[in-house]
Amino acid sequence: MRNLIYLVAVTLDGFIAGPEGQTDFFGFEGDLAAAILAEWPETMPTHLRGPLGLEDVANRRFDTVVMGRGTYEPALAVDITSPYRHMEQFVFSRTLADLDPAVTFVGGDTDPAAFVRDLKRRDGLDIWLCGGGRLAAQLVDEIDELILKVNPTVIGAGVPLFAGPFRPTPFQPVSTRAFDTGVSIVTYRRPVTA
Repeated sequence: MRNLIYLVAVTLDGFIAGPEGQTDFFGFEGDLAAAILAEWPETMPTHLRGPLGLEDVANRRFDTVVMGRGTYEPALAVDITSPYRHMEQFVFSRTLADLDPAVTFVGGDTDPAAFVRDLKRRDGLDIWLCGGGRLAAQLVDEIDELILKVNPTVIGAGVPLFAGPFRPTPFQPVSTRAFDTGVSIVTYRRPVTA
């Protein structure tokens, strides 16, 4: 069975974007960039794959990406309707639909957790939850692994890692890797239940 992996950059105070969706304060350079490009090259948007030398690099961990509307909108702002053409793409939105045949828009009447459970039963590589604090909160019971690129920055307000009701959900720490950039990649997994 495939896993749902929430792989995302996050600030020290738990935000994945600023109040207006800003993410430009998250660095992507040096040994951190090298590690991301080596381990998860498919997480680079299609329009950046050529400039990064990834045109012929196969997907390593993910072949499917799920995101909320807020995560999808920055691509739309620059006229990109299929940001991850090299993967199967699903956008959860109550307002957007049918903007690109390469993207499946999942309407507001669909239960995100049930939808992802169905995706997990299909053959393929793992599923990348690339963003959406509200979507992440709705999918918390389906998230098998958290991979957090923890940036040494505090922003005070913005889009939280999980934007939902109070609901303690344990994850077990698996590994921490520190980079010269000051970013740490911290991996957590859902505890195994008997």
